[in-house]
Amino acid sequence: MSATDTPLSSDPALAADPRHLPVMLDEVVEALGPRPGAVIVDGTFGAGGYTRALLAAGATVVAIDRDPTAIAAGRALEAASEGRLTLVHGRFADLDTLAQAAGHPHVDGVVLDVGVSSMQLDEAERGFSFRFDGPLDMRMGQHGPTAADLVNGLEGKQLTRLIGLYGDERRASAISRAIVARREERPFERTLDLAAVVEKVVRRAGDAIHPATRTFQALRIAVNRELDELADALAAAERLLVEGGRLVVVAFHSLEDRIVKRFFADRSRERAGGSRHLPEEAIEPPTFRLPYRAALSPGDAEVARNPRARSAHLRTGERTAAPARPIDVHALGVPSVSISSLGG
Repeated sequence: MSATDTPLSSDPALAADPRHLPVMLDEVVEALGPRPGAVIVDGTFGAGGYTRALLAAGATVVAIDRDPTAIAAGRALEAASEGRLTLVHGRFADLDTLAQAAGHPHVDGVVLDVGVSSMQLDEAERGFSFRFDGPLDMRMGQHGPTAADLVNGLEGKQLTRLIGLYGDERRASAISRAIVARREERPFERTLDLAAVVEKVVRRAGDAIHPATRTFQALRIAVNRELDELADALAAAERLLVEGGRLVVVAFHSLEDRIVKRFFADRSRERAGGSRHLPEEAIEPPTFRLPYRAALSPGDAEVARNPRARSAHLRTGERTAAPARPIDVHALGVPSVSISSLGG
């Protein structure tokens, strides 16, 4: 019986949430290597899929989520964990200080499942999805500017840049013009209203993704500052992990995965390139070793069972004894989009 098959008890509070299938669970557990006595930070608690598996393997877990509804839903699991789970409401960019405040100045592992959770997508009132009608919100932490604030308040050029960079949308300019023209009649308030305007500009082609997919992705990333948060979380994990500790990141789209890939590439370099005419550039010692040189992807069986896993990429780094370094978000490929007209 594997660690993920070993129940903590018969308490129903420990059962997996049927609404959410944790992506690449077996690969995550194998990469982290949880064991009794180990302390692991789950920086994106969500429905608790990874946390349950780590607890079942005997590890102690500090689980973080910026969504207060996720924390509230996990309280029964925390109560049933016999003191081995601490739930923390906060941002994973602050995972080092949050873990330290929970009594763990250093930890043996950190796992991050980057992006919006299945439960958030499926809850119309959260405003993340174009499949359901709901308020145009998209805030994971339920505070600060909403997606409606961005759509109704940004200048056309700002909207174009936001949708183009964060959504990788080729028709960003046409979409922003359509949004600006429509909001002059009345402001956007609902998800399906915005999706309908985008769909008039970006036509659906066969079995391709919904026309509003990239626009909604861009707004969600901007509202929650997801890429900046990710870069800060990688640096926080580097500061927190003990030598030999593992950082495991599951990313779902190219912007996220590129940041993680560049971080590990930079942190694992042992020497700089040179030539026979020039000496090699001196660089700082690597802070991570890479157990797997390439990203891992989910198997066909998992994708068939959970289509949302199809774009997942898992990357792992093992901490060395070298001191942590400052982070350069621009070197990691975090694009800068101004939302200054909203005070952001």
